[in-house]
Amino acid sequence: MNRRLFIQTGVSLASTLALPGRGFGSESASAVESAHAEIWRRFIDRHGVMVDFTALDGSVPLPTPEECRAGKPNALGWFQPIENGAMFNGLYMDAAVNRWRHSMTREDGEKARRLMEGLLLLASVSEVKGFVARGVSTDGKSHFPMGSDDQTLPWFLGLWRYLESGLATRQERERITAKLVETAEVILKHGWELPAEEPFGHRGSFAEFRFDSATRLLFVCRMMYAITGGHKWDEVYHKALAEKGGTDNLSRREICERGMVFWYSKNHNWTSSGSVGALRVLWELEQDEATRAAFARGLKASAELAAKSLSLAAEFNRNESSAFDTDWRTPMMPLWKPQKTELEAQELAILQLKAFTKISPGRNGEAAFVREPTAAAWIVTLAPDPQTIRPHISAIERVLTHYDYQRLYYSTFFWIESAWWRLAAER
Repeated sequence: MNRRLFIQTGVSLASTLALPGRGFGSESASAVESAHAEIWRRFIDRHGVMVDFTALDGSVPLPTPEECRAGKPNALGWFQPIENGAMFNGLYMDAAVNRWRHSMTREDGEKARRLMEGLLLLASVSEVKGFVARGVSTDGKSHFPMGSDDQTLPWFLGLWRYLESGLATRQERERITAKLVETAEVILKHGWELPAEEPFGHRGSFAEFRFDSATRLLFVCRMMYAITGGHKWDEVYHKALAEKGGTDNLSRREICERGMVFWYSKNHNWTSSGSVGALRVLWELEQDEATRAAFARGLKASAELAAKSLSLAAEFNRNESSAFDTDWRTPMMPLWKPQKTELEAQELAILQLKAFTKISPGRNGEAAFVREPTAAAWIVTLAPDPQTIRPHISAIERVLTHYDYQRLYYSTFFWIESAWWRLAAER
């Protein structure tokens, strides 16, 4: 992000936070530190990749290399501990680099560096170029054969945030840039479909005319132009920006201006948060004032929609540990069968989820009442105009302070750090 813009936005927000009765006090700061400690105590593996869930003592039943190769519990890798490493690492990088900007300590810089190394690892464990793995098994290499657009976009986003933070050494910049270029070129060559390993070929696409896809495709193009200076990427970006399609026949610029839209469930802030993060980068990098204003309107609309989910936090009972058993094998593995297509893997995974939640009903509570409102809090803070954020500050604070993070099984509260450091930047 442009340093001047970062400081201006931070100062504006800091003045908002300093208002009597409206500010973030010691309770919020303590809550965020508690969340941070839990993330690094339990959820970052030895390879620098965030896992989905652990026991409260930090133990985690990782899939074995043999299970990964066999597609067990399913070839998508859904509903086991290394399901969302690329996604969560990439999104959490926003918190990591902004924390470092605030503290300027070596410890915080090294934490961001560990996340970066984890992201590079996930794009280096397969022989399939352009493939980004979800996570790795106990050997630090074995993985499930399908990633997704939800995994790959945050992978790009996290590496970009590290690059532009000022943390990267010259050697790191060279390594990161080379991997970003390699991956982006393959995806572009494949018509914006995301590579997967055989027999699956591809899974997910950036080419669809929906908010998530539009922001992701445009972000990759604009980021690649910023990194390489290659006019090809600038041309692809502007062509894609104006291209129209979808049921409403809107251009990608118009789709971005409309903002986040929930379409596959009542709300899904968590999977769309990275797309809003991508739109924020587009706003930061855009030189055309009219287009930049359109992106700002999209960020405002996204923040207003996300804000409706903040109250969900209050529905989570903070005084009781979730009814959750980390043993995913017992309920899921009896249902396993070989899968040759993405659809077969999805159908199997859905059956397995039903079995898993019978013995671990707390999963649903953390998904609905922790994952959604914490992701929503970050989305609200991505709006560039403090006037958009100000009405929601008290609600965000209630989200931050509601949970006992030592009693949560899933890592999907990490967004509260991202929200906090965006609000507290340059205080």
